[in-house]
Amino acid sequence: MRNLLFLALTSALLTASALAETPIESSNETRFQLDFKVPDAALAAFLPPGFAPNAATTGAAKDCNLRIVFIDRVTINAPDNSAKGKGSNRLAYLVAPVKNPAGETVQIVIGGLTEDPGDAPGPFGNYLPAATHDMNWTTKSGGAAPIMETQDWVFSAASGERLEMHITYQRGAAAKRAVADTKFYSAKNPGFYQISRQEQALDILRNVTTTPEDHVKSFSFKGGGGSWAKLFDGSEKVLSWDNILWLNRTVLLP
Repeated sequence: MRNLLFLALTSALLTASALAETPIESSNETRFQLDFKVPDAALAAFLPPGFAPNAATTGAAKDCNLRIVFIDRVTINAPDNSAKGKGSNRLAYLVAPVKNPAGETVQIVIGGLTEDPGDAPGPFGNYLPAATHDMNWTTKSGGAAPIMETQDWVFSAASGERLEMHITYQRGAAAKRAVADTKFYSAKNPGFYQISRQEQALDILRNVTTTPEDHVKSFSFKGGGGSWAKLFDGSEKVLSWDNILWLNRTVLLP
């Protein structure tokens, strides 16, 4: 009986928590994510008081203290399923794994570059409109040869911030990840966060810790400039190259 009462109470609490969340949009996206180790002191300058770096000590994300994510938001929909804004967008943002003042494992968005001027400064208050925003993606398939893809991304702001990636890789077998919730905080307005409820298919192309079969054929990256110069001073190291073939996401406010 006690177990039944406990389960009923837990279910009620979870239901109440879910009802308190307000969905604001949903999206279907493709992403390419680079995991970095950047200078700790440079990263610390972006973290609000009470937030602490939380780099993993094991696994595929070992030592990663900053991620750069290049995002093609293929569709963006309002809660009533109508198109939201322009209905799609391309952007790149910088996000760090941290612990918030309550000790929770969360992510914090420290900046971004967005193709859509209407998306700046964005929900986290720190997106910059991209004066340059080029994205090219090609896929080649034929015969018994593996599928080869090339992605070229160039984003830059008038104030000098820049993110540029060029990569050619062999597409592998992606693993579908279970639906998960993650809190994304704003480095500019640390009292604000969104809940990202998402599922995805992930293909890890190269990783310095878990050393899967290396599918990266060519790669180059340039980042920094403006307020990001100290993050990318030449000592940064790429730790993981992650192709996210698809990602379905619902964004909620607590």
